[in-house]
Amino acid sequence: MKKLFVYLVLSAVICPVAEAQLKNSLLDPAAFEPSIAISKDNPEIIVASSAPDNIYHSANGGMSWEKVKLTSVYGVSGNLILYSDFKGNFYCLHRTLINNKSQIVMQQSSNGGKTWSEGALVSTDTSRYAINPRAAIDRKGNLFVTWTDFDIYKSDNQNCMSRILLSRSSNGKKWSKPVELSQTPGNCNDGDDTPAGATPAVMGGGQRAFAAWANGHKIFFDRAFDGGDTWLMNDLAIAEQAGGWSMQIPGVQNANGMPMLLCNNTRQTDLTGALLMVWADQLRGENDTDIWFTRSLNFGDNWVQPERVNNDAPGKHQYLPSMTFDASTGNIYIVYYDRRNYVNETTDVYIAFSKDGGASFKNVKISDAPFVADAAVTTGNFIGISAHDGTIAATWTRTENGTASVLLSVMKQEELEKLVKP
Repeated sequence: MKKLFVYLVLSAVICPVAEAQLKNSLLDPAAFEPSIAISKDNPEIIVASSAPDNIYHSANGGMSWEKVKLTSVYGVSGNLILYSDFKGNFYCLHRTLINNKSQIVMQQSSNGGKTWSEGALVSTDTSRYAINPRAAIDRKGNLFVTWTDFDIYKSDNQNCMSRILLSRSSNGKKWSKPVELSQTPGNCNDGDDTPAGATPAVMGGGQRAFAAWANGHKIFFDRAFDGGDTWLMNDLAIAEQAGGWSMQIPGVQNANGMPMLLCNNTRQTDLTGALLMVWADQLRGENDTDIWFTRSLNFGDNWVQPERVNNDAPGKHQYLPSMTFDASTGNIYIVYYDRRNYVNETTDVYIAFSKDGGASFKNVKISDAPFVADAAVTTGNFIGISAHDGTIAATWTRTENGTASVLLSVMKQEELEKLVKP
């Protein structure tokens, strides 16, 4: 992999607002759709990414970064999402094009993001279209990847179908034949009646595996108790998603409320194995998007009543949530865009965190200056957050003067605590 240049992060490149806030850093002045992962072996090692093919790695807790271009024998076409295992390895899940059809590739780095493997094709049926992949890694290093599989992407043909698939790998190099999880049919429009946002989650060594996705204004759930071989015969609809997962938000080119599912992988606590779920919807109408959270303490048999994560008065947009879980502390973190302080497209970035397994959340603004969302600028389908051993790293896209840039903030739990308003 060819190194392009070294990019030193400039702390607080944006003028801070009057109230005390965290420092933000400019990661890339011309990029979008970021992801980030902290090493579980050494939290000083952080790797970030952005579309279409950028990787950034830091060995000093985000004080400085080096940027490289991700390459693969299959090509790289965007949607880079990063993960870290419990052994210090990083994985990059991304999209590529084969015969003009979207496919999924997984690449691995064992040296903190400096270099990457050539890549392995996860979606092996290249006659179809594979969209919106997500991954989970158990404590033994087994990988699980879910995605939406299309007969024909964005087709209006009534006979065209879409479905949720899952594949597994013990090393990221060879992948199992995909298993079809979804039983509820979906169309190929890539809209509310298409199953989307499928996220896997695994417990411990991977014997208990789970998945969730959105379709037809509902959140669906599936599970397997044999390492991912045998899944439920019927989809379980565990929550309503008012307005569907494909939503319209002023100033946002691609807004979605796709769910994210995680499993509490702390060792031997009362909450070990708890399932954590977040999504966005428009229960209060198209002018009021909210972030919702639910959890299950019995592997998905029962789920608590969904609770609104953002703690502002009704009537404003909070959208595009991303969630992470600190396996060393048990804390949960959700990052999202937030307009609670404005009457137009002016937008902040917030983190909601929970120290009690999701029973309650506290909200903190982490962007040190707002930006005005611009629908003419591509910002992507997700933002990123990662946490380990009390270090939290969040990254998002900012729009300004017709361009998109990627910002980040690396913080400690005690810093968030100090910013919580009474």
